[in-house]
Amino acid sequence: MAVTDDARRGATIYSVADQAGVSIATVSRVLQGSSLVSERTTRKVLDAVAALDYLPSGAARSLAVRHHDTYGLVLPELSGPYYAELLVGFETRAAELDQSVMLVLADTKEDRDLAVRTLATRVDGIALFGSEAAHVGASGKPVVVIAGHARAGIEAIAAENVEGARLLTEHLFEHGRTNLRFVGDTDAAADLLERYEGFVAAHEQRGLTPADPVRAEFRERDGTAVAERLLAGDFTADALVCGNDELALAVMARLTDGGVAVPGDMAIVGWDDVMTSRYVRPGLTTVRQPVQELGALAADRLHDLVSGAAPSAERRVLATQVVIRSSCGCPPVHAAG
Repeated sequence: MAVTDDARRGATIYSVADQAGVSIATVSRVLQGSSLVSERTTRKVLDAVAALDYLPSGAARSLAVRHHDTYGLVLPELSGPYYAELLVGFETRAAELDQSVMLVLADTKEDRDLAVRTLATRVDGIALFGSEAAHVGASGKPVVVIAGHARAGIEAIAAENVEGARLLTEHLFEHGRTNLRFVGDTDAAADLLERYEGFVAAHEQRGLTPADPVRAEFRERDGTAVAERLLAGDFTADALVCGNDELALAVMARLTDGGVAVPGDMAIVGWDDVMTSRYVRPGLTTVRQPVQELGALAADRLHDLVSGAAPSAERRVLATQVVIRSSCGCPPVHAAG
């Protein structure tokens, strides 16, 4: 059923019920997160809520919304250390605030929009990773985007990316590297795009034209595939700026197995400073970002918003730190860190 602008402006629990073809009692149960409503009916109601941009208020809110003492966290997955650390930071701070956490792993859901809308009926606010921001919709709940950008009514927090990537790339130039490639899918997440922007900025400062990124997802197998392409001659490089440490470590391992010396033949740098980066040889030059602190800040800001604070229009950015080891060409450092 087509929804007019007038219908959206005047949306009530009754119009949601009419749009979904159910009773107002059923709408109320869905908005309270009741498990007694079938998945098919829940989907119809939440689709109607989204279509009408319905936000319960006044007397309707007293029927449809309750205080849950629970915050939602939406992440793509939990593989790799980054998301696990983010969850630890978020959950630890939420517990300190006497709040529970309900986690949704978006990659496991066939309908991400439905998963997020359903979550919104069961929590007081939602924090979600930047790549999932498109699925938040008009939930009427406070929202914090992690590693994304602020927009109307939605606050954003992030770790710094552009300057760290610029410094990392400049460091490789100082080692005499001339054919640098950025490895990562810049369309997948805002933070990856910002790292590529730093890579571009370092080139432009030297009057150079940067190469297009070598697109790869963040998993170990994707790093191995990039290394296979290099070994097969699909592209050339003498230095790789990888979008995260998991990619960098997988590339380094496969190239080493293929007879490419790191850093002699190929300098490799990463991002995140995962524990393995400190103990592999050569040690991985990378950028340390405060992942647990980012998760804790997301819980803090969500708590403030749920308590009535207005969302900030400015994105809050936490500092990162370039960590020099030896995969870039610097002399080995024997102490971890």
